[in-house]
Amino acid sequence: MPSKAPTTVREIMSRDCYRVTGKTSVSTLAEGLALHRLPGVPVVDERDHLIGFISEQDVMGKVLESSYLNDEPPLVRELMRNEVLSVPPNKSITDLAQEMLGAKPKVYPVVEQNRLVGIVTRRDVLSALLRMRHT
Repeated sequence: MPSKAPTTVREIMSRDCYRVTGKTSVSTLAEGLALHRLPGVPVVDERDHLIGFISEQDVMGKVLESSYLNDEPPLVRELMRNEVLSVPPNKSITDLAQEMLGAKPKVYPVVEQNRLVGIVTRRDVLSALLRMRHT
């Protein structure tokens, strides 16, 4: 018997997700993005409250610039975006898919009670939509 297709973000999100703080260096962040194969990550405070988001695109130029100038790479807090599109875990996958058609982010932080509880990617949503279609 096939398993039931997921219907909410909670069912498809990655709970144990890579995250950084504002004090993380951009070079450490770049290594983490490469290691985890993510286009961007949530930035949290010491209580796991979402305070920003930083992407590969946000850091690429700075890493290149600091390597040419032999400067110390900046910290995440200097480059992160404070305005972050996030989703609650109980949001429907189809509603999120509709939003993703117009919004740019490839990774959405999942927030519950002001805390980061996971991330969901476009790939996660696409896979879930395909499973929904075939059940």
